Amino acid sequence: MAQESKGGQGGGHRRRARGRRRRARSPRRKALLITAWIAAGLVLLGGGGLGFLYFKFNGNLTGVDINAALGTQRPKDVDNGSQDILVLGSDSRAGANGKYGKDEGSARSDTAMIVHVYKGHKTASVVSIPRDTLVSRPECTTPDGKTTPAVKSAMFNDSYSVGGPACAVKTVEAMTGIRMDHYLEVDFAGFQKLIDKLGGVKLTTTKPIHDKDSHLDLAAGTHTLHGEQALGLVRTRHGVGDGSDLGRIKLQQAFIKALLDQMKSIGLFTSPGKLYGIADTATSALTTDSDLASVDKLLGFANGLKSIGSGDMRMVTLPVTYDASDPNRVVPLDSKASRIWQALHDDQPIPEDAVKGSAGDKTGADDVVK
Repeated sequence: MAQESKGGQGGGHRRRARGRRRRARSPRRKALLITAWIAAGLVLLGGGGLGFLYFKFNGNLTGVDINAALGTQRPKDVDNGSQDILVLGSDSRAGANGKYGKDEGSARSDTAMIVHVYKGHKTASVVSIPRDTLVSRPECTTPDGKTTPAVKSAMFNDSYSVGGPACAVKTVEAMTGIRMDHYLEVDFAGFQKLIDKLGGVKLTTTKPIHDKDSHLDLAAGTHTLHGEQALGLVRTRHGVGDGSDLGRIKLQQAFIKALLDQMKSIGLFTSPGKLYGIADTATSALTTDSDLASVDKLLGFANGLKSIGSGDMRMVTLPVTYDASDPNRVVPLDSKASRIWQALHDDQPIPEDAVKGSAGDKTGADDVVK
């Protein structure tokens, strides 16, 4: 039987994930986030005589066996041709990431998106999950093998801090009732290097953005953002709108679309010569589920990305409202969230009215980046 899971915040509406079984996975692996679009694309090797590079890049990749960690207590797969991917940007402050803040001893999921690729792999929906969302976190295993009990109301990004990728996936599956087919993660330092290797990303800001905390100082106008500036843009909270995480998500979504357009304009997917110089950086930056932790699997994944452009995906934010007891936290609007998860489960477009009426509609960060 399918696992019964919760839609939205703990104590909210409950529904049963439908029994689902997916056919053997297609080699056209897809995901659409900041790092996924870059890193998956950059491992297109092409040509022959690349055995050394193959093994080098394979050795760079970090894989996490999500299936082994979570076992059978998961929503079942569906045989409808769609795919669902959890993509995280990790907020570790250790090592090369230290310049962006104090190391607090554990990594956090600074950016989280669920990518749903529809049957036919021509279009996609992306649902951003605010890191400060209070959710029901299931029981998880910590990196040292201990069990941490379930918590009725915990910040979403605590799941990653407590139990790493497997706990993050388990929490998302409990929220949505949808099994994640893949997991992709990159950290701050890796993201910055990837953007630099790509040559920067061109976009336009309609207002000045100034935020010393994220090392960002942009006038209104058109810019080519290199690594540190790009990282500052997707991390800034205080430089735009109301200073909330919900406003930051708007900037992240706009940056992703600009990144996709940039990649297509320079012919990244069609020129193996442009890929060789940055494949080493890309594969070093990625952590994936074990089913993607090899160059040949990422090659198939990258090939699938080519058919989805910025105009082929819809990007939304999980509908939330501010928590009555803590204005620094948000809680899902359960009835709206459930409709979103049901639509993705059924491989249907997200209903327009399911994403309206959220606190994310009032951040003042819309159209700041184009």
